[in-house]
Amino acid sequence: MSGKEETVTLGGGCFWCTEAVFARLRGVTSAFPGYSGGSVPDPTYEQVSTGTTGHAEVTQLTYDPSVISFRQILEIFFATHDPTTINRQGADVGTQYRSVIFYHTPQQRREAEAYIRELTEKKAFGAPIVTRVEPFKTFYPAEEYHQKYYERNRDAAYSRYVIAPKVEKLEKRYGDRLKG
Repeated sequence: MSGKEETVTLGGGCFWCTEAVFARLRGVTSAFPGYSGGSVPDPTYEQVSTGTTGHAEVTQLTYDPSVISFRQILEIFFATHDPTTINRQGADVGTQYRSVIFYHTPQQRREAEAYIRELTEKKAFGAPIVTRVEPFKTFYPAEEYHQKYYERNRDAAYSRYVIAPKVEKLEKRYGDRLKG
């Protein structure tokens, strides 16, 4: 570990999914669910769920770029959610489920925009990428019962049918990047 950590905030639908995926990666020291991108201070889950706060469900990552690069984070982000649906991930519908990268540095912005261009040129998805790249402003941590949701609720239907397939895809495609 280099000791110099960086932070990025990602919205890829339900934060339970993004947290479960990114928490497993070597070099990710923290994957914390919460809310970002809206205008309501200190929102609750119930408020964000209405779709009227402007906030997205996000996971804020702290990572060591000497272990996992921002490019690798982007690759995994785009591989584990659908970046082609506006305000939707599967059955989860609303602005709070939008695909968004809240960048913390100008370099992250450049890399995210370049990677989206690359994916678009390759026609990597069957539809246009709608992921937004926006400056990070504020992060509000989700309530305690949302933290480590998948780890604590593996038998819940949402965990089995929505989160587990994303985790399995991660393990199959990026098994060499997982924590020991």
